[in-house]
Amino acid sequence: MLKRGLTLVLLFFITLTLSAPWATSQQEGEVPAYNAGPPAKGTKLPPILGKEQLWGENAQYPYQTHAYELAAKIPVVLHQQPCYCYCDRMGHNSLHSCFENTHGARCDVCLKELYYSYSEHKKGKTAAQIRKGIMSGQWKQVNLETAAAIN
Repeated sequence: MLKRGLTLVLLFFITLTLSAPWATSQQEGEVPAYNAGPPAKGTKLPPILGKEQLWGENAQYPYQTHAYELAAKIPVVLHQQPCYCYCDRMGHNSLHSCFENTHGARCDVCLKELYYSYSEHKKGKTAAQIRKGIMSGQWKQVNLETAAAIN
């Protein structure tokens, strides 16, 4: 009986410990992980997944594949942006990480932030200015259905 009780208490504390980062990363006002500046000289970012590598549910809509084309054009900008789907709890360190695999294609938050970042970059905004807009929620205004036409 005592052994069972101790096992349950231990299981409870393990669960609490593992869920703490998950819960704290989504606290009101908490900014997800991002890089404050571009990668150090000589550092190569992981490649953005090619649109031809997307298929099935990852390529159902034109805005999914087009997002990867645009992401490949601004990898350093994406490297400096947080991602408000809170994928940093899965090990991502910026919005760039979302487009290194198929995660970005399946996540409306990632897609909207990508299109927002690209549009603002085309307007001449710096990565820091874009980040400020993302942090204030301006990316939420992006319409994915019309975003596929952005070049």
